[in-house]
Amino acid sequence: MIPAAFDYHAPTSLDEALSLLAAHGDEAKVLAGGQSLIPMMRFRLAEPGVLVDLNHIEGMAGVTEEDGHLWIGALTRHAEVERSDLVRKRYPLLHEAASVIADPIVRNRGTVAGSLVHADPAGDWGAVMLACGAELEVHGPDGQRMVPIDELFVTTFMTSLSPGDIVTGIKLPIAGKRSGGAYEKLERKVGDFATVAVAARLELDDDGVCSAAGIGLTAVGATNLRAQDAEKALIGKKPDEAAIDAASRAAAEAASPTADNRGSVEYKRDMVRVLSARALRRAAAHAGGEG
Repeated sequence: MIPAAFDYHAPTSLDEALSLLAAHGDEAKVLAGGQSLIPMMRFRLAEPGVLVDLNHIEGMAGVTEEDGHLWIGALTRHAEVERSDLVRKRYPLLHEAASVIADPIVRNRGTVAGSLVHADPAGDWGAVMLACGAELEVHGPDGQRMVPIDELFVTTFMTSLSPGDIVTGIKLPIAGKRSGGAYEKLERKVGDFATVAVAARLELDDDGVCSAAGIGLTAVGATNLRAQDAEKALIGKKPDEAAIDAASRAAAEAASPTADNRGSVEYKRDMVRVLSARALRRAAAHAGGEG
């Protein structure tokens, strides 16, 4: 199949892009990497009358540390995160997630922000950003605002953003001196969507006690999920086997999977437990200076 007819616009400024969205309303869709939107258009699952291509707007890509945060521009490709020395050395959770997204073709074109806005519960970045406590910088008809990641996902393929909004970047807490993270993904074959995946992030104090924790789940709910009870099971404790076991079981309880050709509900929930334990052990090792 081929897409339905549409008008194409390539604005060179954010203001121009916002004006186009305002003018065309629900008929318009934003194009960034296009790795989700274009296939949907091809199969007539989406039929926007207007495409607003953001790729000609300068200054919307890159990964930097600034003002006490890690900043990921909205047009930053998965591969750019994967190749970043800064990310590899200081943000292992992001590096690991970027390296297992789909295949090299998708990683070279797809964007982090685009993946988040697509809101596929099997998408990797949603769980990662929930674990990290990220915020999205959004520009819309009423100006700029910050949207906490916990307020972004509504249900499958639906977010709290309005049609006239454009995500311009993602802000994450800067890595502390004793922070660590890991991403564990179970897939049927390389490049497949996850059967189950878990993102884990830990911050330790000088005594090795967990002062902050984040656990995000992929493909086990209508959206990416944050396992808050699992996080609470770690706060104030050293991440030893007892604490990790308790947190992993709590993460499994937070999952709400459905049975399909990738596995039963019981299997997926137990995989959440297993992968949570693996991710937390490796996050703790990173935070303790072992990775």
